[in-house]
Amino acid sequence: MRRREFLASALGSTVAARATPGWAGDTLLRQLDSPDALGTPLSQFDQLLTPVPVFFVRSHFGAPALDRRRRLKVEGGARPLDLGVDDLKAFRQTTVTAVLQCAGNGRSLQQPRVPGLQWGHGAMGQAEWRGVRLVDVLEKAGVKPGNGHLRLQGADRAPAPTVPAYLRSLPLSRALDGSVLVATHMNGAPLTLSHGAPMRLVVPGWSGNHWIKWLVSLRVQAEEAEGFYQRTGYKFPRMPIAPGTAVKPEDMASLTELAVKSVIARPADGTKLAAGKQEVVGVAFSGAAIIKTVEVSLDGGGSWNTARLQGAPGAGRWQVFRHKFDARSGASHRIRARASDGNGRQQPESPQWNPSGYLWNGWHTVEVTVI
Repeated sequence: MRRREFLASALGSTVAARATPGWAGDTLLRQLDSPDALGTPLSQFDQLLTPVPVFFVRSHFGAPALDRRRRLKVEGGARPLDLGVDDLKAFRQTTVTAVLQCAGNGRSLQQPRVPGLQWGHGAMGQAEWRGVRLVDVLEKAGVKPGNGHLRLQGADRAPAPTVPAYLRSLPLSRALDGSVLVATHMNGAPLTLSHGAPMRLVVPGWSGNHWIKWLVSLRVQAEEAEGFYQRTGYKFPRMPIAPGTAVKPEDMASLTELAVKSVIARPADGTKLAAGKQEVVGVAFSGAAIIKTVEVSLDGGGSWNTARLQGAPGAGRWQVFRHKFDARSGASHRIRARASDGNGRQQPESPQWNPSGYLWNGWHTVEVTVI
């Protein structure tokens, strides 16, 4: 591979980025230098697909070396498999549009404050993912439905022997439900290294800790994956608790579905708007059901207006919402948004507090003045 091709494949070249629809020259927001923690600017959340150059990046140990010949081993069924990207071409190709959101997105907004990477709103994005259905791969391997688990592992490795490996698992029932992909492409192009090349898992509607990048191993086993990241990490209180309360391990459950949520892309907080026609734009999604409505308030929640939705509805995918209003000179607005889904869940003003700051989904608020 030529150096130019390598850089373009790994990072997304500047030329390719500038040719990406919807990319306006914004850059990722650096949260952490090593390993990578790069957030998507809020301004990008006004479109159905997040351009790859500004699609957030998160990894636990940093990316492994780029190797598009890396293999995926599938074990625990009647027929072990050893698959490369070219082998996946023999399976029926499937495309899914889905939100990828880090479990800790919004952690900095939790009150009282909790430890961990202090994400704002930028640890999320939506892409069109292409690959093969996980169920087709597992059926090829002779995996039968049951009560077991599918252990997941990527090629990234812990920096020291004392650091636990990043291992996750899916209940076998979810792995076989037909919605999960082994993806090779993102927004019509091969995955970049930062986003999991050559193969990654896509688990629509579930938090990003399940979406294993640089996928190298799938193994069916009776118990969930061993180790800290499955048995201890990524847990949420089973019942609401008072903020700041310690929770016993037995009172915690594993994170799965994304909460119903909306985020305002524009106007940005602190903007000075020109008088006249203006518009509130953002995105809304839910892991469990389609978005039913998004409401926008211009007075801090005193009154609400139903926004217009754009894009195909679906559980685990976002739609763009829009609300136009007349901005009057000298006025100020405290703009808020809230979403409701088809299962009757409504985005709360203040979400349930939890000790890891996971799945924050409170009303997004921006304040603007009109000049």
